[in-house]
Amino acid sequence: MAAVVGERAPSTNRWLAALPYVVLALATLPILVLYVWLFYSSFFPRVEGFRPVGDFTFDNWRFLWDPLSVPQMRNRPPIVPLTFNTFIFAAMTSAIGLLVSSMAGYAFSRLRFPGRRMFLGSVLLLHSFPSVTLLIALFVVLRALGLYDKLVGVILVQTAFALPFGIWIMKGFFDNIPWDLEMSALVDGAGRFRTWWRIMLPLVKPGLLALAVLLFVEGWNQFLLPFVFMPSGSQQTLSTLVKGILGEGRFVDYGLLTAVGLYYIAPVLILFVLAQDQLMRIYAGGVKG
Repeated sequence: MAAVVGERAPSTNRWLAALPYVVLALATLPILVLYVWLFYSSFFPRVEGFRPVGDFTFDNWRFLWDPLSVPQMRNRPPIVPLTFNTFIFAAMTSAIGLLVSSMAGYAFSRLRFPGRRMFLGSVLLLHSFPSVTLLIALFVVLRALGLYDKLVGVILVQTAFALPFGIWIMKGFFDNIPWDLEMSALVDGAGRFRTWWRIMLPLVKPGLLALAVLLFVEGWNQFLLPFVFMPSGSQQTLSTLVKGILGEGRFVDYGLLTAVGLYYIAPVLILFVLAQDQLMRIYAGGVKG
């Protein structure tokens, strides 16, 4: 009897080990099916229910090579400048946020100064504030600084909203680095800035890469700030183009909307596929007091 139980135990363990993958597969399958269906339906004139109707055509994708032939695109900026604006917005937000977050996270992790715990609590509290509650105050500040309706102003605002999360994440990564490595550099005569740059940053490279990807994706997907603070449209992003095509929900060209939406999310999907290993490492940062 004991031998039978011993023979069944490895099989049971294999099933238990495979259970999380089965759950993930079941949760992911509907999303994959939806993306495949959206891509397939974007090559047909219209969709009735879940069934594409008409002949196979590339008309919904004409905005890529002949935007003037698409009525919804005639009064809007071309797709290439919008893509460039979106990339600049996301990349600058990620770069500035990464620089400030790594410096502040290092300071909170390694330096002991009055009010440190209060500042840490404030950082966590700021992360919980929704950006919509500060729109009026941000409008006044941007107008006073001459940054309203300019891409650089929206970049600064988006970076400010991303900093609390970035600082808290980077502090956790710096907390996991042994003090001996840093103290050896300080004893050898290196200053704090040089120690941070030459010793600490290479050791938290997984955290830097993961945070850079998250900040980039957050900037790429941002809609509210470009829509509110860049009303003229000269420096708008792809998210505002999708909103413009959607309009008020009446007489929407859903074929064009599907094609533009897939074009908009394609870089993010590719980035997640390429950087998924780095994103998983962000949970290694931990948080210590």
